[in-house]
Amino acid sequence: MLASIRLPGSLSFHKRSPSAEFCQMQGVSLRSLNKRSPGHVAFTIDPIRDLLIWAIIQNRRELAEIIWAQSQDCIVAALACSKILKELSKEEEDMDSLEGMSVLADEYEHRAIGVFTECHRKDEARAQKLLTRVSEAWGETTCLQLALQAKDMKFVSHGGTQAFLTKVWWGQLCVDNGLWRVILCMLAFPLLYTSLISFRERKLQAGRGLPRVRAFFSAPVVVFHLNTLSYCAFLCLFAYVLMADFQPSPSWCEYLIYFWLFSLVCEELRQLFYDPDEFGLMKMALLYFSDFWNKLDIGAILLFVAGLTCRLIPGLLYSGRIILSLDFIMFCLRLMHIFTISKTLGPKIIIVKRMMKDVFFFLFLLAVWVVSFGVAKQAILIHNESRVDWIFRGVVYQSYLTIFGQMPAYIDGVNFSLDQCSPNGTDPYKPKCPESDAIRHEPAFPEWLTVILLCLYLLFTNILLLNLLIAMFNYTFQQVQEHTDQIWKFQRHDLIEEYHGRPPAPPPFILFSHLHLFIKRVVLKIPAKRHKQLKSKLEKNEEAALLSWEIYLKENYLQNQQYQQKQRPEQRIQDISNKVNTVVDLLEMESLKRSGSMEQRLSSLEEQVAQTTRALHWIMKALRDGGFGSEEGLPTLAPETTSEGQDHELDGRQKAEDVGDTHHVNARHLLYPNSHVTRFPVPNEKVPWETEFLIYDPPFYTDDRKDKASVDPVGNALEALAGISYNAVDGPIDRRSFHGLYAVQDGLPLNPMGRTGLRGRGSLGCLGPNHTLQPVITRWRRNQDGAICRKSIKKMLEVLVVKHLLSESWALPGGSREPGEILPRKLKQVLRREFWSSFQNLLIQGTEVYKGYVDDPRNTDNAWIETVAISIHFPDQSDMDLKRLNSHLHTCDPGMSVQWQVVDKRIPLYANHKTILQKVATLFGAFY
Repeated sequence: MLASIRLPGSLSFHKRSPSAEFCQMQGVSLRSLNKRSPGHVAFTIDPIRDLLIWAIIQNRRELAEIIWAQSQDCIVAALACSKILKELSKEEEDMDSLEGMSVLADEYEHRAIGVFTECHRKDEARAQKLLTRVSEAWGETTCLQLALQAKDMKFVSHGGTQAFLTKVWWGQLCVDNGLWRVILCMLAFPLLYTSLISFRERKLQAGRGLPRVRAFFSAPVVVFHLNTLSYCAFLCLFAYVLMADFQPSPSWCEYLIYFWLFSLVCEELRQLFYDPDEFGLMKMALLYFSDFWNKLDIGAILLFVAGLTCRLIPGLLYSGRIILSLDFIMFCLRLMHIFTISKTLGPKIIIVKRMMKDVFFFLFLLAVWVVSFGVAKQAILIHNESRVDWIFRGVVYQSYLTIFGQMPAYIDGVNFSLDQCSPNGTDPYKPKCPESDAIRHEPAFPEWLTVILLCLYLLFTNILLLNLLIAMFNYTFQQVQEHTDQIWKFQRHDLIEEYHGRPPAPPPFILFSHLHLFIKRVVLKIPAKRHKQLKSKLEKNEEAALLSWEIYLKENYLQNQQYQQKQRPEQRIQDISNKVNTVVDLLEMESLKRSGSMEQRLSSLEEQVAQTTRALHWIMKALRDGGFGSEEGLPTLAPETTSEGQDHELDGRQKAEDVGDTHHVNARHLLYPNSHVTRFPVPNEKVPWETEFLIYDPPFYTDDRKDKASVDPVGNALEALAGISYNAVDGPIDRRSFHGLYAVQDGLPLNPMGRTGLRGRGSLGCLGPNHTLQPVITRWRRNQDGAICRKSIKKMLEVLVVKHLLSESWALPGGSREPGEILPRKLKQVLRREFWSSFQNLLIQGTEVYKGYVDDPRNTDNAWIETVAISIHFPDQSDMDLKRLNSHLHTCDPGMSVQWQVVDKRIPLYANHKTILQKVATLFGAFY
């Protein structure tokens, strides 16, 4: 499935896939994920594992969580994901991505710890089996191996893991045996036949024979202490030979050292060639030399061989002793590895190693000041010194000693004496004299300058640099000290594993074990096997039962995590917010139902008032004719009907869906907007022009606008209106209606939708239809991850709207257009000029969602608004046109604001704009 990905063990993936190509494009070398696999073995088919690795590499975090929750070997899978993410983070250059990978790696480690904690609480023995079980799906590796290679310190320092390591450390001995008992039995092994030492197995505890002795001396804790005593004895003997028994011909003590060292060399070779997992010699060599202590061992052995070679040559005897003396220091440093088992000293060794790195970088800074001061001092004081050793002493050695308070004797001229130096530099045991006056025997160099240089040098080195080094040491100490327990628990594993597989006999008696292994491996060809206590391969039935048990406890862990997530204050606040939103929706629904019932009753009352008006009109006509009238044509009052059982909300929605409703409502509001003019009341049945309305006498109103040149004339004089051509293109003004031909009466056009209660032009610009354009600019609403937000399963839209400072409602960025222009004036106010032509192209490519009459409060009997609504939708957040649109949004008018609003029925938008927006939401199947 994935190419070139190897996990610890022996599994490697070699099938090509898109994710492998992705890794190559990113330049990520995933071969570094495997630090043990030597070659290619049989491929294990596991789709869930492959999908999990693919999701991790492709940074599909949510998908990886789902797949991990469905995986069988969940602890190993979590640790493998942690290792992959940590290895990928080493190749990442972006700091944000690196931090995200590190956080995700810690999260998967935490999941592994959570599941293992559940298992350990339920059954410790089974949980320890999970640590050492070989997972074929993950490259013949174990949980413990993955945790160690991923450096998951928290997992390794878990109580269950440490209990298992302690159990391995004590072998078949009981862990409650005191260390003093073990050492006492090591020194006097007949005590093993007493009850001083207790064993875990009953047979060993009850027995008194050879198996009891063998079980005791094969325990790693006993092997460790025997080797420690042996190594200390070796160092004591080595020191004795160097200081008191180093003869021209080797003594028997020195021969014993050679024999002892030979046994150490054999043990190092055994560790190098010990390959129970069949990794191969090259892989084992890389693993061997990756350990610092192994490098130190090889260096000490090679230095000992060099010293021994010189020692055996008579002319180089003293040189050999010097080399062996230096080699003794390296062997003593090897003792620090023994202290790693100590909880107190172990972390301190880590601190020392990290401080050595600090010193290494500090020496670069110190060398700059030492060399600069030394060269300047030497050049000022000494003239043409030709002896290299004395140049080195003057430049480096004396400058270095000055830091610790050993000042040069003649740098200030006070202690100047010709007896302490050589005038010509011919005396090999004295330095050359500084510049001096031969007649007066006084120094001739500038004393004030050398003193100033010395003060500056001491200021920067003793005060600045040394305090910087102390601060670096303190920072390193604090870093390690905070995680002392974890570091100790993590590093003790290597020591336990080393002495778990080490032969019981200490050097030099270990040669008998090596001879036995040589016969076993080379002569008899018996392959090496790893001890089952650290890596065990279970039977199929046992493994299936163990994995089923792990899956069951993983479900418990996930349920606990979900419960804890719900108990968090942030989640509780979110749940309460969702409940409040649900209650608000229900209250709004109830309010709509009540308002629908009220509107129905008001409509019935309005109908009865209209019929009463017609009846009064008939009575007046009958009285005017001078008679009592006839029964014909007598209006009958409609009965009061209430249809509370009907779905008024549905009816209201159906009416609102058609912007060109025959009985316009907004155009009949009594108060005309932005004026003191009151309309003549027009009931629903009197709206059509075909219906006779004898008492209809609406007022005439035309707003006196500032732009008189671009609007129709004020007043109803026929002379002024004679030049207007209706139902046609009148110059730059299009007076054609989308609803066909409209009637013209007394030189004024009639609103095709009927009476409005007001004559004239009102505040509109033209008599007849006033054409507008309403661009509906939308995009999908997305969360922080870039996913489209949903509500009630439907996707959510965002629409671009504008708002004037004095207005309470938002509006679409459209409206009337200048003659000959394509873009509305309002849209031009929120777009930069350089984007106008591009937006015209977007309008041409847009979708027309409505075309016709608009029920607007500014409409009159002779002037009305007709619009074309065009939807411009950006489905992709990375759309270049959308990015350009956002970058070109601005408001020329400080009293106008523009922003993206979530499309919802509660959005504070004008009613006719809401209806258009609802049609756009229906077009895309979005939430409204």
